[in-house]
Amino acid sequence: MRLGFRHLAAATTGMTFSLILLGVYTGAIGAGLSCGARWPLCNGAVFGLFPADWPSFVEWFHRFVAMVTGFMIVGTTYAAWKRQPRTDIRWASTVALAVLPVQVLLGANTIWFYGPVAQVLHHTAALTIFAAMTATTAWAFQGVATTADTATDADADASAEGSSGPVRL
Repeated sequence: MRLGFRHLAAATTGMTFSLILLGVYTGAIGAGLSCGARWPLCNGAVFGLFPADWPSFVEWFHRFVAMVTGFMIVGTTYAAWKRQPRTDIRWASTVALAVLPVQVLLGANTIWFYGPVAQVLHHTAALTIFAAMTATTAWAFQGVATTADTATDADADASAEGSSGPVRL
């Protein structure tokens, strides 16, 4: 298994977790309400280069991180199907990708209809994506020996060979 894919999967999982934490903060301060029930607009613009206040900035930053994380999920899934022979890795990343558009719509729903049900659905979808990415990463690293383990195994093999190996003259 390629080292690059394992790192991509781990980075995507880390970004997903960071996005969830940012989403919790965004919801806790009611940053979506600063958009005035407009999505994808916020404060009358598609992208607020200079947000009006702190909640607007948090909302825009959450959207930006969500976009980057979404592209990373797409890339991880593409790499899994292109380069990974294991079907469990492929399907776990596909679950994350399949839930992604639902998650985007549920995020929009938190802007349109802010409330506990909208928040719970949005975070449930986020946790589903996170669980799928965690599985993808865990399975990608499954069976990978560390350099310390490999060196210890090589030393053990060399000492075993030296004690009972053939005698050369």
